[in-house]
Amino acid sequence: MEQPKPQVKADKEINLKGEVCPYTFVKSKLAIEEMLPGQVLRVIVDYVPATKNVPRSMQNEGNSVLDVSKLNDNDWQIVVRKG
Repeated sequence: MEQPKPQVKADKEINLKGEVCPYTFVKSKLAIEEMLPGQVLRVIVDYVPATKNVPRSMQNEGNSVLDVSKLNDNDWQIVVRKG
């Protein structure tokens, strides 16, 4: 049986529902740039390609993707720790 992932407390959350790539990554990047190393950003999206593009781009920027998971029928969360 799969263990549930521990909930990580986000230091900042942004809601990008209704946004499409590349805006999902650009706005996520701007948000995380204002944060301190080690802080956690939670991004809410409803655009499925963003669930692949945002985490890949965040890792390329030196950040750690902690979680990508479906919240409901339409929404996903992407949780990133600033590197």
